[in-house]
Amino acid sequence: MGLFNIFSRDKKERLDQGLQKTKSNIFSRISKAIAGKSTVDEEVLDNLEEILVTSDVGVETTLRIIERIQKRVSKDKYLGTNELNVILKEEIATLLQENNVQDLTDFSIPENKKPYVIMVVGVNGVGKTTTIGKLAYQFKKSGKSVLLGAADTFRAAAVDQLTIWAERVGVPVISQGMGADPASVAYDTVKSAMTKDTDVVIIDTAGRLHNKINLMNELSKIRKVVQKLIPDAPHEVLLILDASTGQNAFEQAKQFTTATDVNAIALTKLDGTAKGGVVIGISDQFKIPVKYIGVGESIEDLQVFNRFEFVDSLFN
Repeated sequence: MGLFNIFSRDKKERLDQGLQKTKSNIFSRISKAIAGKSTVDEEVLDNLEEILVTSDVGVETTLRIIERIQKRVSKDKYLGTNELNVILKEEIATLLQENNVQDLTDFSIPENKKPYVIMVVGVNGVGKTTTIGKLAYQFKKSGKSVLLGAADTFRAAAVDQLTIWAERVGVPVISQGMGADPASVAYDTVKSAMTKDTDVVIIDTAGRLHNKINLMNELSKIRKVVQKLIPDAPHEVLLILDASTGQNAFEQAKQFTTATDVNAIALTKLDGTAKGGVVIGISDQFKIPVKYIGVGESIEDLQVFNRFEFVDSLFN
């Protein structure tokens, strides 16, 4: 029990550090907004609305949060500004709960899905390959066997980067080199995993094709060939987004959720940005669980997303 607490504390400290820029940005601005105020009035709420929108929480989500706080103010008649962070924490956590955010405690997978197939999508530069490597590390650390598939064959660097991560983590990778048919690579990867009784398959895909139609067709083709082997695969379509791009991450989410059936999101680079509010907005607006967050460069710095821990780190 003591050892578990040590690991939990270490994880929370990493999360606190990773969100420090966002926290400092929001806190300093809220402090200025309530300076000299004793109650949460309309002016405070207007300032709070601006702070949340410019912290990339998103307009729609911000308005929902403000509406909730207004109801609290109306109901309780008197709310001191010193309570504002507590109220924010409670209302955002509740908002995320209503959107069916999964509170995972570890890097677990369904026991009745073997191999559990994850297809990873996202534009180039968001940390896609790095996230795959860190994800493979965490699955292996939890006792699972992992196989990677280098199906981003449009860039030679993508195959090379995935191979380097596979070697670093100590897991095998299936690749056919640049220019190979991505669907063929995905098929061979899943087939090999079935033969070797592998627990988890992670398939990398192209970050960007010539246009949205090509992207849609390519992802659809990969899905179809994988389903020849496992009818309900891929079990997880994981969209990687760079939190530091703020509103651009919303646009990427729109494009990829249109192109394919995304059912999980990972947000990277939270440690390098003051725009961590994007996690809240994307979870709320797309109704797709934010499953993982990247809070640092270390191989240990990919975490399962827990709304309570996240909101606590942001507003505590």
